[in-house]
Amino acid sequence: MPSYYELYRTSTLGAALTDSLDDLITAGHITPQLAIQVLEQYDKSISEALSTKVKAKAVMKGNLRTYRFCDDVWTFIIKNPTFKFDHETATADKVKVVACNLKRPGE
Repeated sequence: MPSYYELYRTSTLGAALTDSLDDLITAGHITPQLAIQVLEQYDKSISEALSTKVKAKAVMKGNLRTYRFCDDVWTFIIKNPTFKFDHETATADKVKVVACNLKRPGE
């Protein structure tokens, strides 16, 4: 069975899921093993949904502050980014971009 990156567990949705699972474990409603299975399914589902369902594209421009490549994962810190979508533009002070290969190393 292929393993999936755990990147989206730190998103708002992933953090809420993790908190809910912790509450269920504490209350004795589920086992920690079941919580791990739920998180692994979440990793798989979110990864597949983003790769097949999201069709939006954006152009990003900004000042590259930091970049690193470790364990087949690129991390970029962009200062003052501007995102241009089809009909709107968004800006921020700083953004972190994490880019991974579609397949994990060794698969």
